[in-house]
Amino acid sequence: MKIYTGRGDQGQTSLFSGEQEYKNSARVTAYGALDELNSVLGVAHSFCQSQQVKDLIISLQGKLFEAGADLATTKKKHPRIDRIGEADWRELETLIDDLQSQVPPLNKFILPGGSQGGALVHLARTVCRRAEQQLVGLIRDEEDVNTEILIYLNRLSDLLFVMGRLENILTGEQEEIWQPER
Repeated sequence: MKIYTGRGDQGQTSLFSGEQEYKNSARVTAYGALDELNSVLGVAHSFCQSQQVKDLIISLQGKLFEAGADLATTKKKHPRIDRIGEADWRELETLIDDLQSQVPPLNKFILPGGSQGGALVHLARTVCRRAEQQLVGLIRDEEDVNTEILIYLNRLSDLLFVMGRLENILTGEQEEIWQPER
C-alpha cells in the first residue's frame, strides 16, 4: 500500500464517514490538533523515565486515536468506531485523583519544566488546551460533533498537569515555584 494517494491534492480530505472536507475546516483542524497532541506525547514518552508515566502516555495515545476517529466521523453516519463518552472522561478523573495522591499538594503556582520528560508532558498539556480551544470552535460552528470529546480534553489537560508533576517528582527533579516580581 502506498502512503500517498494524491486524493488530497486539491485541498480536501475524506472523513471516516465518507464526506469530503477542506483540510482547513474546523473539523479537520480539530482532529489535526489531536494528532499533534499525540505526537507531542510520543516525544514526551521518549524522554520520560518513570514507567508509570510512560505507560499512561501509551494508553492516552490510543485513546487520542479514538477521539480523532470520532471527530472524523459525523454523527449522521453510523460509526464504525467507538465514540468517546462519559466513561472515558470519568476514567481520567479517577487517574487524576490517584496521581494527585502521589504528589505533594500545591498551594502556589509552579513553572512548567523540570526534567526533560516532565517538561515535555507540561508541553503536551498546553497542546491539549489548544486542541480543546479548536474543538470549541468546531462545536460552535457545527452541531454534528460529539461534545463528550470536549469534556475528555478538559480532563486530559488536568491529568497531563499531574503527570508532569509526577514525572518530575519520581525522577527527583525539583519543581520551581512561580515567584511574581513586585
